[in-house]
Amino acid sequence: MKTIDDYIATLAPMQLEVAQIMRELLHDAAPQATETIAYNMPAIKQNGRVLVYFAPAKQHLGFYPTPDPIVAFADQLQAYPTSKGTIQFPYGQPLPVKLIKQIVAFRIEQVTD
Repeated sequence: MKTIDDYIATLAPMQLEVAQIMRELLHDAAPQATETIAYNMPAIKQNGRVLVYFAPAKQHLGFYPTPDPIVAFADQLQAYPTSKGTIQFPYGQPLPVKLIKQIVAFRIEQVTD
């Protein structure tokens, strides 16, 4: 896949809807970032570095902001399954818009210093 449009076109309806919402949210959170496909997942990058990746799974949207934000936002992430570099947003819950924007802002700061 070459573009996020190509990637999203292959998704089931529920996954497609959530992926499109995440895509729009990331555009709002990082207006200077560019879209890319990295590790076969949609991603946004700025200053030549990937900020975050995302990928729909069967029961959740995987959000991959790298390990640092998961540590920095641990208190706000308690309601979500996490691992070293991943946050899982279950499909039955609305995306935490404010938190996602804060994580993206954190990543922008990391790639611009």
